[in-house]
Amino acid sequence: MMQEYKVRNKLWPRPSIIYLRDEIYGPSPPSVYVGWRNYPKVVIGPSIARESEHASLYDYPESWLGIGLGELIKMRLSMIYGLRKANIEDVWSYGILKLQEIALSNKPVDIEMNVLRKGLIRPMLTRELPPLGPRTILQSLRIAGNVSLEKPIERVYYDTDLRANEAIIELYLNKVPISRIQKALSVGALGAMRVRKLVPTRWAITAVDDIISKELVKRVKELKELNEFLLYVGYGYDNLFIAILMPGPWNFEWMEAWFPGSAWNTEGTKVSIESDWEGPKGRTTYPSIGGCYYASKLAVAEHLVNGLRREATVMLYREIYEGFNIPVGVWFVREFLRRLFKEKPRKFSSLLEVKEFLKKVTRVPVDIWWRKSYILRNYGKGRSLYEFIKKEKR
Repeated sequence: MMQEYKVRNKLWPRPSIIYLRDEIYGPSPPSVYVGWRNYPKVVIGPSIARESEHASLYDYPESWLGIGLGELIKMRLSMIYGLRKANIEDVWSYGILKLQEIALSNKPVDIEMNVLRKGLIRPMLTRELPPLGPRTILQSLRIAGNVSLEKPIERVYYDTDLRANEAIIELYLNKVPISRIQKALSVGALGAMRVRKLVPTRWAITAVDDIISKELVKRVKELKELNEFLLYVGYGYDNLFIAILMPGPWNFEWMEAWFPGSAWNTEGTKVSIESDWEGPKGRTTYPSIGGCYYASKLAVAEHLVNGLRREATVMLYREIYEGFNIPVGVWFVREFLRRLFKEKPRKFSSLLEVKEFLKKVTRVPVDIWWRKSYILRNYGKGRSLYEFIKKEKR
């Protein structure tokens, strides 16, 4: 049975214009944004939430699926960002050290921003990030509240011999939320002393998903192979997610079908279908489908290691419908799949049975997206995919 995750509010708010004063005081969720334009010279600065009582919710994607997307976007667009220019190597400057304190805190931090420019500034919507509220130029910053660091975060921050990759894996294994690990990497708080740098927020999000998923896949390959076909189907927020787990060594594919009128097919007249995949040795190039590839890979590898404790060949498919017409960031894919994998899957004895069942589920005819899938169109064809990746694995 399909699992339904209902949305309380389907009204998409327009990005509003907000008047900014020259002094802004309030709680940071905590949140620090690092831009990517003009890299290696970037903009960086904290944000302030409009509501003190639930400030921690404003920049904590792990808890957002319980919120209607309209309400979430409205909340995110109300945050005010104070930004100043910095070089990515300025991680040991006094100003950046203060921002690191804010970003690493495990609870909201009261801050006071004095801004040089005030007036009317529009919020921003991007594909990779959750919606961003209005931005202004930060002149000075004062931390008015206490900063609280968890021991795992504190340990890797002060360990200036630990490589960033190792720090990320250590934090993940210590159950630090992925969004907090991404913030730590972004503000230059991880890695060996001489190589620490600021990392644009959008790049840090994908980097952490990639690093953690690669580590999880190593562990997946040490497990026994799955001996049945498992199907997970979930619908919500005008999205359909399908996960097909098959007997065989690790092999992964992520496919998206964007309907006309959805966020990345607003002017189209036909469904746009894209996919990327990898074999047991992984990828050597960045997937054309973007950061959702790594977010989805992390979610399913996590499930194989901690849930099923089995190795599998994996095909993930997503349909994005007309009502999902504002991009919210790759966190949505990661967290939706994480929730989906907590549901009980349907079990089948063959891939043909899976295909027959899905004919009643997807809006895109199964034969169309099935043919576009490298894994599905080759799986089980004599010595094609399955035997090839067996040989490659050895």
